[in-house]
Amino acid sequence: MRLMGFTDFALRLLMYAAAQEGRLITIEETADIFKISRGHLKKVAYALTRAGYLKAVRGRSGGLTLAQAPNMIRLGEVIHLTEPDFAMVECFAPGNECVITRCCRMRGILHEGLDAFHAVLDKYTLADLVLRPKDFGVRPAT
Repeated sequence: MRLMGFTDFALRLLMYAAAQEGRLITIEETADIFKISRGHLKKVAYALTRAGYLKAVRGRSGGLTLAQAPNMIRLGEVIHLTEPDFAMVECFAPGNECVITRCCRMRGILHEGLDAFHAVLDKYTLADLVLRPKDFGVRPAT
């Protein structure tokens, strides 16, 4: 199983915002730091803002900041927001046509593993991931 790039970028954007301790960050600086597409990062920021994880400040000196304390942002919730589905195999998805679904034991085992995956992510918050600004190669604002 692999998380989508959208989810990866969402987590990195939140980590970067958390490291700034309230300083407004921009899409441009964040994209430069992580060497990712500004356009893609804008979509990620928009989704996180709509969901209430980020707050956008408009204007010339605007930017993004966390809308909640890092200890209130559960990693499992962010991943559920950003991942389109968790259909690991055909029988998890609508329109399943696998001929062995009704007698296959793999589905139950994979569901158990997926439940464990979600349970672990739900235990952690953004506070567990917070780094220092210098860890991103950025000097703290003075």
